[in-house]
Amino acid sequence: MQTTLVIIKPSGIQKGIAGRIISRFEEKGLIIAGMKMMELNENILREHYAHLVDRPFFPSLLRSMMATPVVVLAVKGVDAVAVVRAMTGATNARNAAPGTIRGDFGMSGQENIIHASDSPENAAIEVARFFKAGEVFDYTPCTLPAFYAPDELNS
Repeated sequence: MQTTLVIIKPSGIQKGIAGRIISRFEEKGLIIAGMKMMELNENILREHYAHLVDRPFFPSLLRSMMATPVVVLAVKGVDAVAVVRAMTGATNARNAAPGTIRGDFGMSGQENIIHASDSPENAAIEVARFFKAGEVFDYTPCTLPAFYAPDELNS
């Protein structure tokens, strides 16, 4: 199983839809292995968005991501990175398909509700960035056999 990072951004917090987003992951069969609310500061955002620091919109992105606390999740499941990315939808929420989180709840490229890791390698880095040792749990929900075939869980 993979673990991936999800951030419910200030736009999702301000809309009051954090619970609805978390429910979607649980209903899909993903495991919430870690969850906390936190305020992001410029240092962690510069590290997290290092690939965007030189872009002209970066100051606006900083303001946006520090507008309210965020909810960070460590989400676990078979192929969790790809599954969560598919559920998240296109970065520009206006282009996101209906049924995706951004497609259902967003209208902006920047105020796009949610961040999701884009690869297993980045997921490991990002989970470690936002969660300390002991904050991500390894447990097996009793409902797991309803979501996965036995051979999927053992691979």
